[in-house]
Amino acid sequence: MGRISFSCLFPASWHFSLSPVGLPRLLLPSFRQLLFLGLLAVLVGLIYLLLVMGKGQYSWASQDKHFHRHFAHVTDVDATDTSNPDLNYGLVVDCGSSGSRVFVYCWPRHNGNPHDLLDIRQMRDQHRKPVVMKIKPGISELATTPEKASDYIYPLLSFAAQHIPKSKHQETPLYILCTAGMRVLPESQQEALLEDLRTDIPVHFNFLFSDSHVEVISGKQEGVYAWIGINFVLGRFNHVDDEREAVVEVQVPGNDQQEAMVRKRTAGVLDMGGVSTQIAYEVPKTVSFASPQQEEVAKNLLAEFNLGCDAHRTEHVYRVYVSTFLGFGGNAARQRYEENVVSRTFVQNKLLGQRMGETADSPYLDPCLPVDLQDEVGPAGQRVHLRGTGEFDLCRQLLQPFLNRTNETQSSLNGIYQPPIDYHNSQFYGFSEFYYCTEDVLRMGGSYNATKYSHAAKSYCATQWRTLKERFDRGLYASHADLHRLKYQCFKSAWMYEVFHSGFSFPAVYENLRTALLVYDKEVQWTLGAILYRTRFLPLRDIQQEILKGAHSHWRHSFSFVNTHYLFLACFLVVLLSILLYLLRLRRIHRRMNQRNITATSPAQWLEEGLGSPSVPVTL
Repeated sequence: MGRISFSCLFPASWHFSLSPVGLPRLLLPSFRQLLFLGLLAVLVGLIYLLLVMGKGQYSWASQDKHFHRHFAHVTDVDATDTSNPDLNYGLVVDCGSSGSRVFVYCWPRHNGNPHDLLDIRQMRDQHRKPVVMKIKPGISELATTPEKASDYIYPLLSFAAQHIPKSKHQETPLYILCTAGMRVLPESQQEALLEDLRTDIPVHFNFLFSDSHVEVISGKQEGVYAWIGINFVLGRFNHVDDEREAVVEVQVPGNDQQEAMVRKRTAGVLDMGGVSTQIAYEVPKTVSFASPQQEEVAKNLLAEFNLGCDAHRTEHVYRVYVSTFLGFGGNAARQRYEENVVSRTFVQNKLLGQRMGETADSPYLDPCLPVDLQDEVGPAGQRVHLRGTGEFDLCRQLLQPFLNRTNETQSSLNGIYQPPIDYHNSQFYGFSEFYYCTEDVLRMGGSYNATKYSHAAKSYCATQWRTLKERFDRGLYASHADLHRLKYQCFKSAWMYEVFHSGFSFPAVYENLRTALLVYDKEVQWTLGAILYRTRFLPLRDIQQEILKGAHSHWRHSFSFVNTHYLFLACFLVVLLSILLYLLRLRRIHRRMNQRNITATSPAQWLEEGLGSPSVPVTL
């Protein structure tokens, strides 16, 4: 009774037992010691749960999402499987100034995680080509005949309807968004065109379409949508912690008292077209203003929005600055420059009695054209002959007044307000002319380096025009570069440099600009950002279904990779409790045996041991 037995059958059979009387004091601890050991064991178990299991879950989830994000860039070029019943679709019609295009997007069911956005991609046909169709001219050409608007848009919607399964038409949202061409029309003509679309489209098509789905969007909205689309493709809205991604500290708009959160750094966007230049970037910190007037202007340039499906969550709340500068595109800037040359030459000739620029023999020397390139500009009757001298630095100096900078703080082109940029922790992508200027001729698109860029531009400008033409004939430049590009490359190189460094005030040592034509080999349209923003509440339906589904099928997932750690911890605690209970039982047995030994001891033994007799109380 009360013995501990040990036995083993492998590698050799043996057996022995110990009496609790002979156990050392270490195996018979006090109750306090047992309680201390139990608490210590529980603490060790919790540490294991937090460190080992938590780290495993985090790294597994992080690596899995990182893999799937980059794997998506590969599978995104596959043909869309229209037989998949869980695939959803959406349409965006971009009604621009020169024409209209329909883009068809698709996405799988939402995964049920409220932290994630919809995985929207551009639909691809059986030949793996994006499902896009364009028609000309722009819808604004129908301003005087608005009743033809629905007939104009019919071919685009019919094309899209053929690619989307008919069973999905009823739940496929359709958005018709009009841009620059419609903005210049009077409001009455705009409304007449939109009203015809609102009335006739539901008659011919069964798409999910309401009056609010067709509108004229502002340049600010268009810029925000472009910013959303690019950052979505770059994966900057996926907030799973990843040591490979740069982060930024953000003060959530509307919650200045709340502690700042840390999330992935988003990318700013620079886009220089032929007519205008646009800049868009996130403003992570609350900004201050130099004057009430500046604050009023800033309200029209700052957009605050929530991309998440839950309005109460702030992880997808963004504050984005967007500004568009008309007349600051590459071609428009050249036109302004030439007009200035003509007027200045005319005045100078009149005052000084000269005839500069009137003939090819006495040309105006233009530092913004390659060496010895001859050109003729100006209206009829006031033509000015030019000859290039190819002086890049002088060209830059001559272009600075065209930026219309002011002395006001926190301002950029045209004196427009610009919130501060953290140049040490930011990244920008430059599109259109930013890419063409660096890649088409100079062949250095991608990571931008101001020193290397200016050196290459100087070398190009200082090259003889006939040499440049010989190189062009030999195919040494980009395939889409033409003679117009060669002719004005020197000017546009200087203009891009000045806009970036003097207009937007980026330092010459800034290294986080990347010029690009595509993002992950795809042309990213603002329409992607538009449908992502306008369908942001759709995941709520899938999240609710996932919650109900999870309540009925939770037991199926109880033995998942993560829950095996809970099972191990439970087994560990059960074994530990069993050991503690057994030690308590041995302790009781040991006490009873000691009491029996004390009771059985006689007075004679006490005398022999020199302990004396026990004192016996006597009562008188």
